[in-house]
Amino acid sequence: MSGGRKLGLLWGAVALALLVLSPLAPALAGALPECVFRRVTGVPCLTCGGTRAALALLAGNLPAALQANPLVTAALVFLVGGGLAAGALGLAGRGVTDPERLPGWARPAVLLVLAANWFWLISQGR
Repeated sequence: MSGGRKLGLLWGAVALALLVLSPLAPALAGALPECVFRRVTGVPCLTCGGTRAALALLAGNLPAALQANPLVTAALVFLVGGGLAAGALGLAGRGVTDPERLPGWARPAVLLVLAANWFWLISQGR
């Protein structure tokens, strides 16, 4: 079995497990501690609102999820949607490709997206 196929099957299994366990999310969310970064600094961390975003996605409310934390929402949609697609490819005998090397613009782009998301959270008073 190729490495790309194994990766696709693993990603698919994780996505499927998230979907199967998603009914437990509301109960688990109440047990999560308060954000320590926010409590100490008064400023939201990069993932503040992530729990609200996940719960809104589970309820099918994409606008509320994006309002809570756009980056976490996009990451969850990509993780589950991409995982289901990758798992299907793995079951079909195909695999996902491993990126060998990121292009030079990728790291600055990721930093820009992280900064934009953080500024969004701060500007929304999260």
